[in-house]
Amino acid sequence: MTPFEARPTTVWSRPRRGSRGPAPERSRQQITEAAVALADADGLAAVSMRALAQRLGTGPASLYRYVGSRDELLDLMADAVAGELDLSTPPSGDWLGDLVGLALQSKAAHVRRPWLADLNDRRGEVLGPHAIDYLDHALAVLAHAPGSSRRKLETIGLMGGLARLFAHREAGADGGTPAQAAHLAAVAAEGHHPHLLAALTTAGPTPAGPANGDALFERLLRRVLPAMLG
Repeated sequence: MTPFEARPTTVWSRPRRGSRGPAPERSRQQITEAAVALADADGLAAVSMRALAQRLGTGPASLYRYVGSRDELLDLMADAVAGELDLSTPPSGDWLGDLVGLALQSKAAHVRRPWLADLNDRRGEVLGPHAIDYLDHALAVLAHAPGSSRRKLETIGLMGGLARLFAHREAGADGGTPAQAAHLAAVAAEGHHPHLLAALTTAGPTPAGPANGDALFERLLRRVLPAMLG
């Protein structure tokens, strides 16, 4: 059996609401938007069917006419954020520049919504239509790039992982880069790690701010992505 012979059942492959019960009071899109707003305000842990029902002014049972489980709701939320990325510009022929542009968009989305990091850590996440559009667009960008199809898929996956990592660090969720730098400087100054001391002395201070974070992210991508495809 090939992977194309059977399509698993997902929230998108079912009707947008159950066939029984009264006429719909709201749409699946409205439910998803409310869940995203709840996560924006209080984090992903705050998103439950009960909390969402309270936000919408309805009972939790009514939501199951549109969404089968919290996992399905999380899939919808992830795909809604993927739908915010701008894929309208056709590939320019500069595959590396276009790919960097996509990665910067992805990082910005994760900076805006830190809860996405928790969402991406789930096992069994199902790609929705917007996420598949993103994947197809990235593959179109890479159409004339070197490397096999497998390497291109791996490259896109690595690009997404780096976007999440840099967004995480930019948000200060790793415990604080300034504190880490001060600790390393103090340890190096003790004189027991000469190579670390030399590196910190010649590197100079690390520029702060989102713009510098984007510049470092882009430099890394321009080095790593061609190596992935080579």
